[in-house]
Amino acid sequence: MPIVSCGLQLDDEAVRIAVGMRLGLSLCVPHKCLCGSNVDAQGLRTTVCKKTPGCMARHQVINDIIWRTLSSAGMPAIKEPTGLSRQDGKRPDGLTLIPRQGGKPLVWDVTVVSTLAQSYVDRAATGVGAVAEMAAERKSEKYHNL
Repeated sequence: MPIVSCGLQLDDEAVRIAVGMRLGLSLCVPHKCLCGSNVDAQGLRTTVCKKTPGCMARHQVINDIIWRTLSSAGMPAIKEPTGLSRQDGKRPDGLTLIPRQGGKPLVWDVTVVSTLAQSYVDRAATGVGAVAEMAAERKSEKYHNL
């Protein structure tokens, strides 16, 4: 039976992986990632590599949850709005259709960081939320011109 938390359902496989990661257990057979990097028995590389098939699916699921939450609160929104882009041509994941504070719409862009990724381990050790704060600062800087 799936575990239900905050409206999200975790199937048995997701629970197995979450518990295994928390306990540092072997989760898979060591292999090569699609990007060419070695994946160890803990499978960490596959949770942070952008070339892993599940990465885009997870990103889309989170975007869908945000969009559905706004819609259920009576706030119409669109995903991947056209006409809003940064200097590099990338655009945010979503936009509310009704202006919010200061007459500006709410814009969102999903970013998921893993505190277990080699590039974040040192920062994660400095305190709770340190990696999330770093990601939030980067995101604010990316969209400052919007």
